[in-house]
Amino acid sequence: MSTTVVIIGANGFLGRYLCRHFARNGREVVAIARSRKGWSGDGMFLVWDGKTLGPWAYALEGAELVINLAGRSVNCRYNAANRKEIIRSRVDSTAIIGKAIAECRVPPKLWLNSSTATWYRHAEDKPQDEWNGEAGKGFSVDVATAWENAFFEAKIPAETRKVALRTGMVLANELGTVYDVLTGLTNRALAGTMGSGNQRVSWIHMEDFLRAVEFVMRDPFMDGMVNITAPEAPTNRDFMRCFREMVGMPIGIPANKWMLKIGAAFMGTETELVLKSRWAYPLRLKEAGFRWRYGKAADAIGDLERREGLAGFFRETEWRSTGARAWLPAATR
Repeated sequence: MSTTVVIIGANGFLGRYLCRHFARNGREVVAIARSRKGWSGDGMFLVWDGKTLGPWAYALEGAELVINLAGRSVNCRYNAANRKEIIRSRVDSTAIIGKAIAECRVPPKLWLNSSTATWYRHAEDKPQDEWNGEAGKGFSVDVATAWENAFFEAKIPAETRKVALRTGMVLANELGTVYDVLTGLTNRALAGTMGSGNQRVSWIHMEDFLRAVEFVMRDPFMDGMVNITAPEAPTNRDFMRCFREMVGMPIGIPANKWMLKIGAAFMGTETELVLKSRWAYPLRLKEAGFRWRYGKAADAIGDLERREGLAGFFRETEWRSTGARAWLPAATR
């Protein structure tokens, strides 16, 4: 049985952690990206351009898993050129992976394609699950829709199971990530309520993200859309309080919309990333029996404080049991 895991977009934030995770767990890792810059160094590296077939396509033959994370970062200003590139990079990469799988003599068992929890409507009143969630409006929703359409419309052999991962904010103590930015704001007493503070935050601890990917791999009946988030979606007000408590900062200066617009322009990003309410509830994972190690934001944020960077994250997990001990609350371990 093949144990090959092919990770496309392997030099990005999630790709680095997935490469290290699967390599540490005995899988043969093939890392594919446009550049080696950012790659964790785990497995075998192959280059691609994200839009045409090449030698990289042979790695998909008989693979246990192909996971596509490729796409231009949305952490930028949404001008016309960036909007076009954000959508094009996702649609083109997804389409060419579908073509490569269609030409495999032995197609991969599973194709996971990254998507986003921002597909759902702005929701402060009730959670949005995979069965009853409603599509939202705006550029981020257009991106998610085009991405998923390219994925589900790809004509591939029936032997390959497809799952789109609608993922919330993944938290890890890594430079340049959401966790890093919010910790920096907290240390400068700037981590107060953003906007109304009532917008919900869908998030997941990196460890639970990696475990959820493995969980989906092992469940042969899970296909379609799956929300990869923690069961708790705190308000922005409560989320920011968790960061202040983590670093012991008693003050958090609030920021209204006009202040956030100025700050976002200065940082080269968009206010939507913090003002849109994302309440994606992981109903399918819960119904299938997945158990989160970090279901509360306060526990996740506190745990990551001592797990800095890729090496620090995995060094901290070396002692963890795979048995009953893994399910004990963090405070009792």
